[in-house]
Amino acid sequence: MARRVRTRIAPSPTGFLHLGTARTALFSWAFARHFGGDFILRIEDTDVARSTQQAVDQIIAAMRWLRLDYEEGPFYQMQRLERYRAVIVGMLAAGTAYHCYCQPDELEVMREAQRARGDKPRYDGRWRPESGKQLPPVPTALQPVVRFRNPQDGEVTWQDLVKGPITISNRELDDLIIARPDGTPTYNFCVVVDDWDMQISHVIRGDDHVNNTPRQINILRALGAELPEYGHVPMILGPDGDKLSKRHGAVSVMQYEEAGYLPDAMVNYLSRLGWSHGDDELFNRAQLVQWFDGHHLAKSPAQWDAAKLNWVNAQCLKAMQDDALATLVAVQLQRLGVAQPDERLPGICALFKDRCDTTVALAQWAVAFYADVHPQPGELAKHVTVLVQPALQLLHEKLAFCAWDKAGIAASIKEVLSQTGLKMPQLAMAVRVLVLGTSQTPALDAVLALCQRDTVLQRLGLAAH
Repeated sequence: MARRVRTRIAPSPTGFLHLGTARTALFSWAFARHFGGDFILRIEDTDVARSTQQAVDQIIAAMRWLRLDYEEGPFYQMQRLERYRAVIVGMLAAGTAYHCYCQPDELEVMREAQRARGDKPRYDGRWRPESGKQLPPVPTALQPVVRFRNPQDGEVTWQDLVKGPITISNRELDDLIIARPDGTPTYNFCVVVDDWDMQISHVIRGDDHVNNTPRQINILRALGAELPEYGHVPMILGPDGDKLSKRHGAVSVMQYEEAGYLPDAMVNYLSRLGWSHGDDELFNRAQLVQWFDGHHLAKSPAQWDAAKLNWVNAQCLKAMQDDALATLVAVQLQRLGVAQPDERLPGICALFKDRCDTTVALAQWAVAFYADVHPQPGELAKHVTVLVQPALQLLHEKLAFCAWDKAGIAASIKEVLSQTGLKMPQLAMAVRVLVLGTSQTPALDAVLALCQRDTVLQRLGLAAH
């Protein structure tokens, strides 16, 4: 790269960080990391009426959970108002911006007349200074907006990192408002000044911003600023082909943490929504950074697939070290009312993780080792039968004195089967229902070895009642 790579993510704190913004952040982060550059977090909080500190906190928490670390920031636009105002003063002096006194009702009349003629509704430039032009009298009681004096001729062309060459005629662009009557700057202007001041080299964002790009390029040129390169990634669609919405799972990123997903799995899955590296489906962060050079970004929208995310999460969960996994499962257990799981938890995770696709599912298995179990009456009636009850009583007696490990428990089970003539499934399913509340578990001896002896004996004793 001829210049240092500096990317940014700039969410608005009018809501929580959602999946589309998280993916954009991931792409920007991976691109900066690939080239040894900088990744910057910027909070675009000029919408004072809708911005909240709760949303700011959640955005930062989501970035931390996804481990998208940034070199600079978070920067807040509301703390940079004086900078924006100073740039506007300079543009007014240079003639690249001007005051406009049109009122909202006047603009609406203008647009209605344009629609009636079949023209595209747009500001008609009536307050735009031109050589020899007679401007309207300046109203004394009105505060003006400030408009950017957009070039009227020529074109704006850029080589988009995703879409290839894009050209927009300047005749399609009217003079953008860059400051409101109260002096607060508008979105497109703040973005330009921020990208300029922060020396952003590459802007990766959603393709809903394509129409903003020619305006921002023209403002940057008017300021004499070096242009960043732009890449506009297509949106994420739901399974039905519509825009991703809450019914598809377009919720706060942090809700996925609560639902038991791993950050590495989310990073892996999100990166494959609109980007690929051959046929690789599973990879770690180091591989993502190594491969993510800005190429192989898809031009067509990606489609959200909850089942695929669950599969990726299950693979990451299985590959995780049991001690580290137990730390995450302990958090889920606390949400289920288990305050302090003990040293057995890593072993429980090791035994059950192949059956689970989230840490919530794993915690739901583990909770039976720490809290009371309430078998369903139907399961008890089906498996804890008159035929099996004598064997359960005999097993209770043997487990009270055997070595409390997998081998000792297995030997006791074998002796009971030999003495009673029962088949292993008959005894095992009854024991499972009584001890864990379900008839389906991993190997019975391994499960019981992770239980406390007193707990097993107390639950087996229920068969006598």
